[in-house]
Amino acid sequence: MQKSKIINDPVYGFIQIPEGILLDLINHPYFQRLSRIKQVSLAHYVYPGAHHTRFHHALGALHLMQEALSILTSKGVEISPSEQTSACIAILLHDIGHGPFSHTLENTLIKVSHEKLSIAFMEALNITFEGKLTEAISIFRGTHPKYFLSQLVSGQLDVDRLDYLSRDSFFTGVTEGVVGYSRIIKMLSVSDGALVIEEKGIYSVEKFLIARRLMYWQVYLHKTVLAAENMLIKIIERARILHKRHQLQYIPSSLKYFMDNDITEEHLSANTLFLLDKFAALDDIDLFSAIKEWQNEEDPLLAFICKSLLNRELFKLKFSDLPISDEKLLAEESNIKSWWKGADEEIFFLLFSGKESNRAYSYAQEEIKILTKEGVVKPMSDCVDYPLPPGGIEKYYLCYASNPKEKTL
Repeated sequence: MQKSKIINDPVYGFIQIPEGILLDLINHPYFQRLSRIKQVSLAHYVYPGAHHTRFHHALGALHLMQEALSILTSKGVEISPSEQTSACIAILLHDIGHGPFSHTLENTLIKVSHEKLSIAFMEALNITFEGKLTEAISIFRGTHPKYFLSQLVSGQLDVDRLDYLSRDSFFTGVTEGVVGYSRIIKMLSVSDGALVIEEKGIYSVEKFLIARRLMYWQVYLHKTVLAAENMLIKIIERARILHKRHQLQYIPSSLKYFMDNDITEEHLSANTLFLLDKFAALDDIDLFSAIKEWQNEEDPLLAFICKSLLNRELFKLKFSDLPISDEKLLAEESNIKSWWKGADEEIFFLLFSGKESNRAYSYAQEEIKILTKEGVVKPMSDCVDYPLPPGGIEKYYLCYASNPKEKTL
């Protein structure tokens, strides 16, 4: 019997990690870094318990992958031990490319998506582990002959989503995000090489889709969370400007390289290992330690936003079903100019608008497939009693700073 390590997970209880390549990857510095990157960025500003990390999520997704593979093999689906290990590696490392504060600073610190960074990390680790990740990379890329393994890693009903909804619901306390992950996994099967859900599990899938939609508006796109995350982006943007003007007094050594350079996919391809090592040295701790120092910078704008974020004196954010009008922007700009005495160019950091969307189910992606009792495979949209919305829900927002003097009155 293969030896394993037991980890006590707050969501699933005791989970087992077999000794060997999986445990070696978990112990690698590239992976250990995920324990210093928050899963839901600044959601703890609204939900104080939401301090869990990408490390937690990766282990949870690995556990659900192990459960799913066990169910599929018990139903006669042929998955070799090598393929099972590779599928577990693919899900374990699926988020290894995330940077500080996860999605918030994606394309701000570095102009490369976390998915492409994840591939780059996997390929680098494949060299370190002498080719043992080759099959896992093909599963992650979706090129493996057994396509259903790739669907378990990335799809509209994958173990990644099953874990993050369950985990984020647990740590935020938002019960609307609770999904029947165990029931869904037990209903998994394979037909013509593709992942399907047995018809008995259709209501659990419907609940999953509803939970995902609700979690986006209640947690991931909550107006206060969105305001805090936008403030963090503005802090980095302002600090980069000051740094290039040689007006920034402090900068962590791990952050300096990314403030000096605008890294693109071309740069990553040309100098992969060097950039991965630089990126792997950066985490949430570096950013927050910098922000604590920057609240004392001579630049009033950077100091103001940093102090506001640290002390939870957050910008206001208002959602609208329609694009923000020029009249509203001009009115709020005039209000800010009445108390902010900086240059006009600084207003951009105190007033801005944007758009967010929430798509619980997409027809553009491969639909979830339902295996009926008669053995016929149908798309999810043909199996429910109501039409699944073909597009996402879009909301526009206006985000702005308020007069700090008014808060002391």
